[in-house]
Amino acid sequence: MSNPTCHFFVSEPYYYKVNPSPNQKRRTEGNLNIKLSRVMRVAIVGTSGAVGQEFLRVLAERNFPLDELVLFGSSRSSGATYNFKGKTLTVKELQHNDDFKGIDIALVSAGAGISKDYAETITKFGTIMIDNSSAFRMEEDIPLVVPEVNAADAKNMPRSIIANPNCTTIQMVVALKPIEALSHIKRVHISTYQSASGAGASGMEELQAQTLQVAHKEEPTVKKFAYQIVQNLIPHIDVFLDNDYTKEEMKMFHEARKIMHSDVLVSATAVRVPVMRAHSEAIWVETEEEITPEQARAAFEKADGVVVIDNPAGKQYPMPLYLAGRDEVFVGRIRKDLTTPNGLTFWTVSDQIKKGAALNAVQIAEYLVKEGVVK
Repeated sequence: MSNPTCHFFVSEPYYYKVNPSPNQKRRTEGNLNIKLSRVMRVAIVGTSGAVGQEFLRVLAERNFPLDELVLFGSSRSSGATYNFKGKTLTVKELQHNDDFKGIDIALVSAGAGISKDYAETITKFGTIMIDNSSAFRMEEDIPLVVPEVNAADAKNMPRSIIANPNCTTIQMVVALKPIEALSHIKRVHISTYQSASGAGASGMEELQAQTLQVAHKEEPTVKKFAYQIVQNLIPHIDVFLDNDYTKEEMKMFHEARKIMHSDVLVSATAVRVPVMRAHSEAIWVETEEEITPEQARAAFEKADGVVVIDNPAGKQYPMPLYLAGRDEVFVGRIRKDLTTPNGLTFWTVSDQIKKGAALNAVQIAEYLVKEGVVK
């Protein structure tokens, strides 16, 4: 996957510049003070892709306690160089050999086929594989982890593999966790508004190209998406299944239940929108007991990885234009659902390449180090 050249021109409203509270800052920053007694070696598999590039940024931003970083890619990517904290690293070709011997953690984002093919090669010497693909998410003996929700599940990994959930699921369950703590969630209805970057570098490139083509009154080139994405919405992400939901939508149903250890029912409609980066979700929840918007807001404000932007009178609410590149899940438009007394509805925005992929995986790795699983 090629590395996109993306340009974001952002004029930030004042409320996005407010510094986080000490508690909020402590919940969202990296484990900067972790000290290890031995050499820590980390690998990235799929370095040239959008998530692979984000792995590099997140590891540096959070000062992850590694001593050596090894980069892997396809034969096409082999030999490419990337900068990491002032050092130039060269991508090695991923092969079925002993290259992972001595590597503690492998952050893998090269597609489900590669993950399945190379899982044994990566883990055979004890490397912990944190996999960003869909390859292992629903396998019973592989934990599916969002650290703010079910971090402890990461300790039970008999195959030395931990799965990163789908980006839309991660964003949703981080927001659901504080509500679940107040009262069990029975049902969730959700509509997602998923940016082009959810389709990888090629999705972003297609949105950029079509934007220029339309501006110049040219016919847009359609390759990555089913239809023109610029000036359009496409209610179709991934393949349709026998029940007429897409695979993307059903991921949210199954993954939420596994992560939350819950019988919650999730009905989703996933929509691709002409936004470059960061997904948005409109969420309706029905709980066993009534929860007021004030109770929900207070729970969100205390929750790990959540930031509340919710002032309708001041036109303050989360928007992807201003939140791309941020770590947290942002929540706003918190209000009662008018169709049921035990219902709430709210709006969330989160950067799906960061929290929805690379950051979540690095947070899992941080947890393993903090808990002494990786020593």
